[in-house]
Amino acid sequence: MASKPYDPKDFYFRKAHKDGLRARSAYKIEEILDRHRLVSTGGKVLDLGAAPGGWLQIFAKRVGPKGRVIGVDLVPIKPLTELPWVTTAVLDIRSPTLEAELARLDAGPFDLVTSDMAPKTSGIKAQDEARSLELSELALTTAARLLPKGGHFVCKVFMGGDFQDFVRACEAIFAQTRVIRPKATRERSFEHYVVGLSRR
Repeated sequence: MASKPYDPKDFYFRKAHKDGLRARSAYKIEEILDRHRLVSTGGKVLDLGAAPGGWLQIFAKRVGPKGRVIGVDLVPIKPLTELPWVTTAVLDIRSPTLEAELARLDAGPFDLVTSDMAPKTSGIKAQDEARSLELSELALTTAARLLPKGGHFVCKVFMGGDFQDFVRACEAIFAQTRVIRPKATRERSFEHYVVGLSRR
């Protein structure tokens, strides 16, 4: 059976526009949060690779005004002025001063660290998988440093290559690890989300 042609303005794109969300990917994290109780009212979330801010909008609703959401990316994120408990910053997770810079935004600890980071795709499957995995490993390392015992982790990873090695690395850090492919994922995409539940 032939796959459906690529439609950049598919159902989830149109739904995001209608719902006032910045990206269709917001429905992916929403589904993951619905499946697993990763953060609740008053919680704190750190989102890596947060531009354009669709995930931040979902987190903001979950934690409410008494919570805190920090979104960082290499590019500026348009401020969510209607959600003052959301703070964004231009930061590089490879920077040795990352933790100090994050501490100036919020002292933590965070209940949840997430990453929707993705490399600029080249069209060469093996190369794109390797670049995705590198970003995922950086996200996991960052989460391992910042999460307290019991904290959770969500990370986008392109399936293939050393994917199972990454899953095993998560299993060594978290009590449970799940692999999810949300409904909003495009049919042709190789992306999956690895969820680390309860840091050991």
